[in-house]
Amino acid sequence: MKFLRFLLLGIVFGIVLTKTEAVSWFRIYEMFKFQSFHMFGIIMVAICTGVIGIQLIKRFKVKDFSGEEIQIVDKEKGFLRYVFGGALFGLGWGLVGCCPGPIFVLLGTGALGVVIVLIGALLGTYLYGVLKDKLPH
Repeated sequence: MKFLRFLLLGIVFGIVLTKTEAVSWFRIYEMFKFQSFHMFGIIMVAICTGVIGIQLIKRFKVKDFSGEEIQIVDKEKGFLRYVFGGALFGLGWGLVGCCPGPIFVLLGTGALGVVIVLIGALLGTYLYGVLKDKLPH
């Protein structure tokens, strides 16, 4: 029953992504060609929402569902790994035409070709888990 909230939140998230056209290949194409502000605006809203959410969690010592205080550990300082990881993520996003967020939304809309993207995302995540100790961090 407690997972019903997450399911409903996911459905609302999918509707928002669809209605804002964030799952549209054309909108993503426009963004990468710097022809439209649409996707950049959505990304900026997401970043601002995340920053505000993290600050609220830290300031008000929000607890998770099990009653434990949420601990947000600061990231290590670094530059190259974020540039490399961001470039790799952006390259994959540009080649595929969508970021990982809308994969399930696109499946829900009937875009069955996205199954290949889902398999690639899962495979990439698995490979990272296997290789992470050998990668420079």
